[in-house]
Amino acid sequence: MDSDKVEAVTTWPLPRSARGLCGFLDLAGYYRRFIKNFGAIAAPLMLLLKRDGFRWTEEATTVFIVDCDASGSGFGAVLHQGEGPLAFFSWPFMAWHMKVTAYERELIGLV
Repeated sequence: MDSDKVEAVTTWPLPRSARGLCGFLDLAGYYRRFIKNFGAIAAPLMLLLKRDGFRWTEEATTVFIVDCDASGSGFGAVLHQGEGPLAFFSWPFMAWHMKVTAYERELIGLV
């Protein structure tokens, strides 16, 4: 998968309007052929596009989830769709990473 596209999906700001949601769905739709049941997964978001139907819900927030971790030797992140992973990232620490706190390492992994 294109790491730039995955990063764009994970860093997309929370939509505040139907137009913003359309932009996100267009971008996420790039992975439609790689994601089994994409339509069912994105259905809570599609319902928001109904006329006068844009009310952000908790279900819409949990369609895509990013998990991050920084172990003793490297960073890792996984983009989830439902219960299955979509993409992952792993990178070893550089020497200067060992000098920062665990919280900062996790944040670096997310970025």
